[in-house]
Amino acid sequence: MILRETLYADLARQYFFSGKGGKKTTTLGLMLAIFSPRFTPIVIFRLSHWCFQKKISLLAKILSMINFVIFGLEIAVRCEIGPGLYFPHTQGTVIGANKIGENATIYHNVTFGAREIDLDYSSSSRPDIGDNVIVGAGAKILGPIVIGNNVRVGANAVVVDSVPSGATVVGIPARIVKQV
Repeated sequence: MILRETLYADLARQYFFSGKGGKKTTTLGLMLAIFSPRFTPIVIFRLSHWCFQKKISLLAKILSMINFVIFGLEIAVRCEIGPGLYFPHTQGTVIGANKIGENATIYHNVTFGAREIDLDYSSSSRPDIGDNVIVGAGAKILGPIVIGNNVRVGANAVVVDSVPSGATVVGIPARIVKQV
């Protein structure tokens, strides 16, 4: 998927969550969605990831730093994230996953990353997140695990084991409380 299509999918999801989903898109509504503190950091990430893919590393790092300083959101430029990304809030969120699927909803103070210091960003020490996943505020997903599709991770859960598709997990360490 090219950058423009991915950004359009992100914007469509932003517009849906803003309460306008299903209604006719207006120019004002679209502009408000674009300049939202929930959407602008996604645009900055998409641009930094695009720069990383094009081997414009310095610009990728600069854009990533802008996201961190202004929005409190740290996303590794190497992280592959599918279209439809949505952040209800961004502060304190650290995304160091290997990849994240489509239509992810990630609340504030969430951490995806390695269990130990990994300065080389090895994909073998990072989580893979499926499609249509919702991660509650303060949750931590750590290590080389797989979070399946349609998973719900409760607020403040600490996930250190893989989670099958359709499950809801809560607690420290996280355990399955519901399986669809």
